[in-house]
Amino acid sequence: MDCKLHQKRIASVVCCLLLAIGMQAQSNQEWRDSLNAINQQIERSPYSVGLHLRKAAINLELQQWEFAIDEYKSILRHDEKNLTALFYRAYAYTHMRRYDLAKNDYNDILLEKPTHMEARLGLAYVYQLMGKRNDALDLLNIVVEQHPDSVRGYVARASLETDMKRYDEALYDWEECIKRDPDNTDYHLSYIDVLIAMGRKEAARRELNKLSGRGVNQGALRGFYQRIK
Repeated sequence: MDCKLHQKRIASVVCCLLLAIGMQAQSNQEWRDSLNAINQQIERSPYSVGLHLRKAAINLELQQWEFAIDEYKSILRHDEKNLTALFYRAYAYTHMRRYDLAKNDYNDILLEKPTHMEARLGLAYVYQLMGKRNDALDLLNIVVEQHPDSVRGYVARASLETDMKRYDEALYDWEECIKRDPDNTDYHLSYIDVLIAMGRKEAARRELNKLSGRGVNQGALRGFYQRIK
């Protein structure tokens, strides 16, 4: 396991936020056309926060990080506690590797809303990128404590524990993930990956046989079987 899983999670969170303000999947040209349309609307309603958020969201889709950040800065000048703008800006800062600035934005969100799970997950990811894995783990412990019914906290913590070779803890967390989403093959494979790393090959084989019996694609299992020969 590595940090890529966390990056995908943050991206999926942002996609959910984009959908929440009415954005839909489009081609690059369609996004540019949408951007032109939004700019025209902003000319008529320059103080509309909703329009500026939509414009910045399109900037994110086009990976125009600086333009997006400028939009969020404009919004935050008038509403310094706009949590959506802070979250999006932190996401853009992370893509630009401006980790201290991303960290500040996530912390500002958590000052206003300490149970904001996405912000804490984002902050934990930033800490990992900064090489502060123990600090990231502390944050993920809080996520799991605050949101015990959510699989996302367990997935994030299990991934980091696996990366840190804290296998006993990782095994427990992958088990918790499987309890919450038993049909998720990736969670089962992650669990098996930890068993193999711990040298528990027979236990790993039993789990692989269960997946095989459930009809999981053999191509996804082949590499794991090879590792326990």
